[in-house]
Amino acid sequence: MNINCIIIDDEPLARKGLREYVADAGFLTLLGEFDSALAATELVSSGNVQLLFLDIQMPRITGLDFFKSLRHPPPVIFTTAYPQFALEGFEVNALDYLVKPFSFDRFLKATLKAKEYYEIRETNSQEAASDFFFIKADNRLVKIQYDEILFAEALQNYVTIHTPGKKYMTYLTLRAVEDYLPADKFLKVHKSYIVAASKIDSIETNDIRIGQHHIPISRNQKDEVMEKLLKNRFLKR
Repeated sequence: MNINCIIIDDEPLARKGLREYVADAGFLTLLGEFDSALAATELVSSGNVQLLFLDIQMPRITGLDFFKSLRHPPPVIFTTAYPQFALEGFEVNALDYLVKPFSFDRFLKATLKAKEYYEIRETNSQEAASDFFFIKADNRLVKIQYDEILFAEALQNYVTIHTPGKKYMTYLTLRAVEDYLPADKFLKVHKSYIVAASKIDSIETNDIRIGQHHIPISRNQKDEVMEKLLKNRFLKR
């Protein structure tokens, strides 16, 4: 499969290097390249872009701020000369974070994550009416039953799905996992956590308890989370 991508970087040499890497990868189609994030807004908003190669330190608006401003952002691979931004990059569920200068091998490793993401999404879309989906974990495709999931946790560039008997680590973003979970059964309660509503044992202040696990509720999401959880289910005098 081919993945439509764009390059956003204010450095001409960086764009040239990425353009050559994209051509050499074989499964990437370059839709355009831009020297600023604002110039790319229209194309990104069109829904045709499947992968962003996004620099962070750019004039007017940083790559991170631009990505956070998108309502429906595609998967992103950040490219930057500043490794100190790596943690913040992973906090917005980036597929990967490439520190300049990077080799073609390192570039390919990052882009293969995008390829895997779309291949698994295609597999799961064929099973959309069923009660399970697949992830790649331990170098194999693993079937995950919806009703077995306790919660999903994002940890830098991978996600861990917790079940009563086991946890599965997969190199996906939390958003990718969220796409396949039924919205009426699962809630994103924090930038790093999605929980199964039926598995919640108790809620205290900003803390959800599922078995022995304590899961934080984001302050700016608490009202929305509580409304969804308690709607028509809260008994009171």
